[in-house]
Amino acid sequence: MLRNAIAIFWLVLPAIPAAAQMPRAARATERPFLPANFEELGWPHVRGPNFDGHSSEINIADEWPETGPPVLWVRELGQGYSAFVAMGHRVYTQGQTLTGQYLYCLDSRSGDTLWKYRYDWPYQGMSVYPGPRSTPTFREGRVYFSAPNGLIGCLNAETGKLVWSKNVIEEYNGRGGTGFGYACSPTVIDGLVILPVGGESASMVALDADDGAEVWSSGSDPSSYASALPIDRNGRRLIVGYLENSLVIHDRQTGELLASERLSEGYDEHSVWPIYQEPYLWLSGPFRSGSRLLELSDQFDSTQELSVVWDRTILSNDVVSSVLVDGHLYGFDIFDVQAKTQRPSRGKFRCIEFITGEEQWEQGTGRPRRGSGNDDDSEIGQAGIIVADGKLILLNERGELILLRATPDECDILARTTILGGELTWSPPILHRGCVYARNHSRAVCIYVGEPEYLDQSQPVLSVADIPQAKYVDWTATILAIEPEYAFDVPSPRLLLSWYMASLAILLSSGIIAVAIARFVPVTYRIDVQKRSYEALAFAGGLAGTTVLSTPLDQFIFTWPVCLFVAFEPVVSSVRNKKDSPRSRPAAWADRIAFIGFLAVCLAYFLICRRLSLVFEWSFLLGFLGAIPFYRLKNRFHSAGIGSVSIRLLLTALAFSGFYACGIVPLLLKQ
Repeated sequence: MLRNAIAIFWLVLPAIPAAAQMPRAARATERPFLPANFEELGWPHVRGPNFDGHSSEINIADEWPETGPPVLWVRELGQGYSAFVAMGHRVYTQGQTLTGQYLYCLDSRSGDTLWKYRYDWPYQGMSVYPGPRSTPTFREGRVYFSAPNGLIGCLNAETGKLVWSKNVIEEYNGRGGTGFGYACSPTVIDGLVILPVGGESASMVALDADDGAEVWSSGSDPSSYASALPIDRNGRRLIVGYLENSLVIHDRQTGELLASERLSEGYDEHSVWPIYQEPYLWLSGPFRSGSRLLELSDQFDSTQELSVVWDRTILSNDVVSSVLVDGHLYGFDIFDVQAKTQRPSRGKFRCIEFITGEEQWEQGTGRPRRGSGNDDDSEIGQAGIIVADGKLILLNERGELILLRATPDECDILARTTILGGELTWSPPILHRGCVYARNHSRAVCIYVGEPEYLDQSQPVLSVADIPQAKYVDWTATILAIEPEYAFDVPSPRLLLSWYMASLAILLSSGIIAVAIARFVPVTYRIDVQKRSYEALAFAGGLAGTTVLSTPLDQFIFTWPVCLFVAFEPVVSSVRNKKDSPRSRPAAWADRIAFIGFLAVCLAYFLICRRLSLVFEWSFLLGFLGAIPFYRLKNRFHSAGIGSVSIRLLLTALAFSGFYACGIVPLLLKQ
């Protein structure tokens, strides 16, 4: 025995110095980011393995180099609000290109596409909110997804082959506050796929995870954008539905409605996740509604109201959810009535005590941001949050990755860097094997945030400077003095009338000033000077009117349709001149330039309105049809030699009235 032991010692002895010289990463376990004896659960759901934004990972770095953390890969991905989910060496997300909506399976360390599955045509590609809204879910070798039209699908996670699919909105006649598209990520648990649908007798629906067959459907409340949250109360398995106007709690296996709490009336929307810590359930909502803490009883009674622990106008969440860490809530308290697509949201990042609702600290000014979109570069802003290793990892709207110490004592920012600058993003980040996976409407990135010694030395890396991005510019603060509070509501008839009166005043005053200017030039050039002066003054007035008039009138005044109207008039005149006489080459080129200029104005108007989330941009592009009859009448008077200033102004006013009336008809029909 002794002889064998000595032999083994001499065999092992040469390897001891080599092992001592090996890097720490090589000597570590194959799972350096998980505590010993922890099962690797990946990040299978948009809110992580436990539906709460928490990760069990450790060895997350406390600081980053000045140049930012290492970047493992960056790639173009396309439109969509889907986050990632991860399992093993694969990550999954949804997105769309011009050819359709896809579910992507990517290699987690290279970003290469392993497979992709096309499930629909592009969704609202030219709208303010393009692409899929939800995040897929991984469960037991399968990936489940939902599409904006209500299509639910199940794919083999290894091959991307379809297992089953069905459209729950069509099948159950779903209704509710989902006008921006179905956004609920599938909640897959206990062999069920549970979804808020909002149908009659199908407010909440549970499908068999294997084949999509209905297991139960229950309730009749309209749905919203928040996914179903599984919870346990005294060992009983429950499911929470955060619906358009109510909170409902069902038995997870049978669908029995156990409790219902009325929250609001009429149109409302709920997108963020409730937070549960037995027996307390915390809710937050948009529209400056604040948040509340409810206590769930031991015995449920569907006729009995839930007990309210506190209800305060603090920590309103809109599109990104808060997290709970050691008895304290961390999240963004939005001051806007709803998050904007054209600028970062105004508000403060707060820490409040869970049981009392008392604020521990706040960070941010809530002031309008100018120029770069941020007066104070230290502001956190609205951000998706990961909890890991005693820290918060945040991705804010401006594409900044921020590392924050999770403490109620102070707002302790450890590190920050911009990884997806240039456009707003609401897709929350995820953490898997020491890497953060994040995306916006253009591209996706993988950022290594673990301790440096655990980074695989064979892994190619980039720097943050290698990511194509730009500094975000807040056009709203620069262009609009006052913006519509509810950007996606159809303007009221009273507001449309005020826009019309302001626009008409700009046109008529421009015409009068142009006549006055023309009196100072020789008679030969008077008509041309008058016409060009009117066009220049009216176009400039329409362009500046939205900014200049809104502040003194203390309401949003929209005068940009004047620019469309003025750009259209030379096109109509060129058509009239072609009929009256043959056109010389210079005149023909002038006509072409006028037409190209008209198209350029229309395109610029549409793109700028879309960038500022002025959703009525397309309506006024239909107004030209209403102006044509009055232009023809104006041409007849001109041909007959009747061309007094008063008649020209009157006909201009009538032509604009026809243009404006035709442009607002679609808006009035939507009232």
